[in-house]
Amino acid sequence: MYNKRTLLIDHVKEHATIYIFMMILFLTGVIFGAIIVNSMDFVQKQDLFFYLERFFGDIADEEQLNSNEILKSSFFYHVKYLFMLFVLGLSVIGLPVVWILLFLKGLVVGFSVGFIVNQLGLDGLFLASLSIAPQNLLVIPIYIIAGSLSMLFSLTLLRKLFSRRISQPILQPFGKYAAVFASLMVLSLAAAALEAYMANEAMEMLIKSLYNN
Repeated sequence: MYNKRTLLIDHVKEHATIYIFMMILFLTGVIFGAIIVNSMDFVQKQDLFFYLERFFGDIADEEQLNSNEILKSSFFYHVKYLFMLFVLGLSVIGLPVVWILLFLKGLVVGFSVGFIVNQLGLDGLFLASLSIAPQNLLVIPIYIIAGSLSMLFSLTLLRKLFSRRISQPILQPFGKYAAVFASLMVLSLAAAALEAYMANEAMEMLIKSLYNN
């Protein structure tokens, strides 16, 4: 256990630049998402808020959303996204797409939170804290790690491609790469469970309290 922790610390120290780059890329996406919200005109905001308010109204009037369905759809969404990052890491040309996917993930988070807070004020801040924050506290590190590993493996392939020692084995690094991604997919199940059974329930309670008053 101690050796594994030491290896993990050494790995992070060795590749700290890549992990920091991915975090900055994600945060840039979040900032751009917030900027997009502020750059929207009144009509665009009202059109989008109309659909959001109708969704809130349905939650307030009807029975609870199916938590099991949310769990299933959320988990499969994470698995597909992580699998895409995994596959892109297997090719050097897929590296820019990895950057785009991570940037877009940040963009979606920044836009979602920014729009809700912009339209609902303090209530929107509470809503975002309850419905978006819990699962993203786990999901965001998972995607940053996945994107970083995808970039690292892609760079490893690139180095081997231009290395004179062509016979260097790739099977062992690939095995570790696949094992870590499998672990991240399993961990994403916990994030999906947080969304389905914690964030969803909290969101419903808050929306019903706001719309039934």
